[in-house]
Amino acid sequence: MTLGELLSRSGALLGEGLVEQCNDSRALARPVGAIAYDSTQVSSGAVFVGLQGQRFNGTTFSGEAERRGAGCIVSTPQVTPEVRVPWVRVRDARQALAALSAEFFDHPSHHLPVIGITGTNGKTTTTYLIQSIFESASVCCGRIGTIGHQTGPSSRDVSLTTPEASDIQHRLREMVEDGAGACVMEVSSHALALRRVDYTRFTTAVFTNLTRDHLDFHGDMNRYFEAKRQLFEMLPHRRPSIINVDDPRGRSLADSVERPVTYAMQAEADVTCGSFEASLTGLRFDVRTPRGSLRVRSALIGKANVYNILAAVATTIALDVTFSAIETGIAAVKAVPGRFETVSNETDEITVIIDFAHTDDALRLLLEAARPLALGRLIAVFGCGGDRDRSKRPLMGAVAARLSDLVIVTSDNPRSEDPEAIIDEIVAGIEPRRSGQHTGGAFGRDAGHQTPHATIVDRATAIGYAIQEARSGDVVLVTGKGHEAYQVLAGKTVAFDDANVVRVALARRRSNSLVS
Repeated sequence: MTLGELLSRSGALLGEGLVEQCNDSRALARPVGAIAYDSTQVSSGAVFVGLQGQRFNGTTFSGEAERRGAGCIVSTPQVTPEVRVPWVRVRDARQALAALSAEFFDHPSHHLPVIGITGTNGKTTTTYLIQSIFESASVCCGRIGTIGHQTGPSSRDVSLTTPEASDIQHRLREMVEDGAGACVMEVSSHALALRRVDYTRFTTAVFTNLTRDHLDFHGDMNRYFEAKRQLFEMLPHRRPSIINVDDPRGRSLADSVERPVTYAMQAEADVTCGSFEASLTGLRFDVRTPRGSLRVRSALIGKANVYNILAAVATTIALDVTFSAIETGIAAVKAVPGRFETVSNETDEITVIIDFAHTDDALRLLLEAARPLALGRLIAVFGCGGDRDRSKRPLMGAVAARLSDLVIVTSDNPRSEDPEAIIDEIVAGIEPRRSGQHTGGAFGRDAGHQTPHATIVDRATAIGYAIQEARSGDVVLVTGKGHEAYQVLAGKTVAFDDANVVRVALARRRSNSLVS
């Protein structure tokens, strides 16, 4: 495809969003090699799109992009690049990146069904379940989400739940060429607000729930919800919207979409379940659907996973997948990395679980699910991320204090913030502060609150402390990071894996037990 062809087709999508086109006939005749938004990733013949980031306008790196071989710069008029290659001006650089990418990769979402999953909690597990169901129906299904991108045996790590538009279109094109028959994608509120999925055709969309998160970005819950709603407004005519109507925002959404397919545990819905059996070995329950009932046997743990399974069933029922494939696909998912993942084994006298829960509602659901599994105490180890929504910190502390027997507050990804300051904000929700009272870094119990807590800044030390303090029959929950294999401290990213740290601490505990 030549630059002229790409700009012409993209301009048709952008309409009035295209401010000034390129008139250089020689440049327009040259082939386009790639679409790039990171100047360090530019290759010969690439179209470089300057995006506005949190700290920098990408257009300021146009010179580097030109030196690396960019054949065209696309950006808003606010920053003028000092380059010799053509400059195309647009009203919205992110919309332009999405349009250019969709055209360059020939609209891959038109060639395979794409299922979008949005909501605060449950997106990752739901994508795993849907992918497994499709695979059980002999349909190769790609997956894009927090834990990575996968098509068949091929997978790659990612840094964003929903990648930038050019990465999405590239992955979808790869899936089409690899023979995938479907793709299931986590669609974050950031991705919707930042137009990363513009010009992606979704076959269906799923709404899992909405609880407090990302208010540092969206400002308030209404704007957060409106970002989520955009996914359903993108659906083609008569395509199904899969919605959890136990969630108040879900009920509102179901009233506004064209073809709702609802699921719930409490409210009346198209897809529901009766009572369920839950243990450390998994879940057992029946699901009622408009097509009849099916039986679920899952290795996943906890009530939150009942909702995730209902979402997956409702989605695949709406897409006419057979009951046998649904039942087999659900049973085939033995675990999702970092999602209610049991790291201890049968030789341990305690149970240790890691999970990604990083909001007060997700932590509540996790603790409620774990409580029946604990023969002894329930111990929670968690922190909160820096440079993110501060309002949820005391709320998470309050939830942990209310539902745990021992709370250990530690660091998550402090990023540029002081870890001790973050911990203080969490502790404010655990215990009421008196004038002049300071919890410091010690183990303590407030006179007005019966839940003991400790503050330990170093995460590895905190995890080790929890495992050594645990008694036979206790359940230790290590939450907030889940599958992440890194920690961001003072702007530096270092290797850190909760599961590995837990395994080392458990081995030390076993060794000490043998010695004693």
